[in-house]
Amino acid sequence: MSKLHWLALVSLPGIGGATGRKLVERFGSIEAAFEASEAALAAVPRLNAGLVARLRMISLAAVEDELASLADEGLGVLTWDDADYPANLRPLPDAPPALFVRGDLRSGDADAVAIIGTREPTAGGAAAAEALARGLAGEGLTVVSGLAIGIDTAAHRGALAAAGGRTVAAPGSGLRAIHPRQNAALAEAIARRGALLSELHPKTPPSGPVLMARDRIISGLARAVIVVEAGEKSGSLDTAARARRQGRLLLALPGSPGTDRLIAEDAERLTLSALNFDALARRIRGHALPGDDERVNAGRQLSLWG
Repeated sequence: MSKLHWLALVSLPGIGGATGRKLVERFGSIEAAFEASEAALAAVPRLNAGLVARLRMISLAAVEDELASLADEGLGVLTWDDADYPANLRPLPDAPPALFVRGDLRSGDADAVAIIGTREPTAGGAAAAEALARGLAGEGLTVVSGLAIGIDTAAHRGALAAAGGRTVAAPGSGLRAIHPRQNAALAEAIARRGALLSELHPKTPPSGPVLMARDRIISGLARAVIVVEAGEKSGSLDTAARARRQGRLLLALPGSPGTDRLIAEDAERLTLSALNFDALARRIRGHALPGDDERVNAGRQLSLWG
């Protein structure tokens, strides 16, 4: 059962997607990797003697009990071997081998836009994020954000306000330790109309490093990233940088130091008052991602304004 073996693998600190890929390349499957000898495992780059020893000591029975416990709480696990693992995220070299999930993902969630920004927005910034999310969710796009206070919260709420709107959250904590606590009710609403996703063990509390690491998941889930409002040193700029490296469409609303900087560099400028949501949604759906062989980038030449 590959899910069991992947969950066992990611339980080891120091092992991530790069090592997981090397194990599958070397042994053909994750199950075969667990059956390999210590000598064969030690020949895999990044697997030192300590990691090999810990890998060999994992109790698969204990991991199976953990899977059952997660299921009892309504938490699932998606791995690279699952057909419903997020399609946009899967090809990335640093995609998590396993994701903990509350809610459900659909194939249509590949048509997603990430809407992000500061935790301390102006009233206008929060209103803009909510309007953008509501408009794009109304056009059938899934809205992705990070469940943080501020722009993230406004984006999730805007998506939920649209008829049939879907939203996916990638919080910077485990799914048993939702942060911030004031968004616990919002998290439950998201799980009913989309999903919560995290690569972290469900009990993991938030911290600076894990918040930075999840930025690649927020951008990786989406075809486009829109930065609504950001300061000079906002974490949203890290997500924007990851979006560039991942080949995502990057857009920003002017009027804040961080977004003005992004526009001056290479982000496309959005003017909410003149925005045609149908055209923007078509543009996002048509944006081809690296390795996206079956999608045609038909939307590149579409105007955002009509």
